[in-house]
Amino acid sequence: MAITLRINGKAVTIAAAPDTPLLWVLRDELGLTGTKYGCGVAQCGACTVLAGGAPIRSCMTPVEALQDQDVSTIEGLGGIHPVQQAWVRHDVPQCGYCQSGQIMSAVALLDATPRPDDAAIDAAMSGNICRCGSYQRIRAAIKDAASAPAATSETAA
Repeated sequence: MAITLRINGKAVTIAAAPDTPLLWVLRDELGLTGTKYGCGVAQCGACTVLAGGAPIRSCMTPVEALQDQDVSTIEGLGGIHPVQQAWVRHDVPQCGYCQSGQIMSAVALLDATPRPDDAAIDAAMSGNICRCGSYQRIRAAIKDAASAPAATSETAA
């Protein structure tokens, strides 16, 4: 079945069953491999992308549910996003596997709440697991990005 999606600001038509998880379309059909497969049951957050500006788990979201929404992936942030810059300044990544999902959740948080406190950061990031345990650096990087000029930005839509 042909389904048209808006991925990173571009309309793409894919041939997939309506219940195909978005993750597999992104990675296998569109070559957008920045979004990672983690647990496959929407619990770890490695596959997080934004749909309509909100974080979703692409491993469990069927493509048919996204026909009228803008979907943004890590590749769609364009250049080096302020959150990515803060990630580098705070040496957040260790193994790096969860980082695209972490960054996408942080972008959504800062777009919705430009100056989040610790509780807001913890709540927004609670669905993203980091096996390396870099949570304190993640929080520091989010606060840093929030204080940077142009800390939030529209993701590609």
